[in-house]
Amino acid sequence: MANVSPALPGTSLAADCGMSVVPENPPPHVAFQVFLDGIGAAVRSVFFYVLIGNYVGMGALAHEVGFSFWWMALSTVLVWAAPAQVILLSTLNTASLWEVALAVTLSSVRFLPMVAALLPTMRRPGVRQRNLLLPMHLTAVSVWVEGMRLLPLMAVERRIAFYNGLGTGLISGAVIGGAIGFLLAARLPPLLAAGLLFFTPMAILMSSARNARTLIDGLAFALGLVVAPIVAAQKIGLDLMWTGLIAGSIAYTVHRLREAKKANKKARERKPAT
Repeated sequence: MANVSPALPGTSLAADCGMSVVPENPPPHVAFQVFLDGIGAAVRSVFFYVLIGNYVGMGALAHEVGFSFWWMALSTVLVWAAPAQVILLSTLNTASLWEVALAVTLSSVRFLPMVAALLPTMRRPGVRQRNLLLPMHLTAVSVWVEGMRLLPLMAVERRIAFYNGLGTGLISGAVIGGAIGFLLAARLPPLLAAGLLFFTPMAILMSSARNARTLIDGLAFALGLVVAPIVAAQKIGLDLMWTGLIAGSIAYTVHRLREAKKANKKARERKPAT
């Protein structure tokens, strides 16, 4: 008598015969367990503790500019990008709402390639677009790096629930760090509170310096250090946005001119001598 092994959940015997099958959505209790597994992976990740440290400074900044803790926590959940939150907190009292919204939006455009790379790992027949909205919102550098590392190791039908748990766990770390910084800023002496304010900008600065591996990145970073004090001294508002636009545009122009010069040189070398 033939020995037939039971089919795994979400599959059928057709899969054993080499036929293509569409993975079924896991039952709610399984999806919830996968979601909790994602939270557990977030807590075990080094990014969880890096976010706590980074957002200590964010909480101190929120306290300094007069944000309540709940508004600071809500901005963390809705914006979910430290540079964009720095822009939001530092300009909300000095610029109009549409200017702040524009600056925050421009600072978050960098997430579009990450989302474009992530979605193919989750898409499959039967997945609705609305099911992908939360993973798209949760995408930040930390969540994306961990997601791209862990998602290929699991069944495709479990990836959305796992990624949602991963993002929720890492956001929780940011909210915890923000709460710690907010409370410390209210109780520490002014000098130490000022040190907390300095923590987040320095963390972003050092991270940018470490990741500037190409000429265009290094040039944009160096120009930003030069342009930022000049723009801030003019008191025109949205100094971070204008610094990025000016320094980034100059660096990009230099990069394009350099690439064009290289292309012309190669074209001359390939041209046969007459």
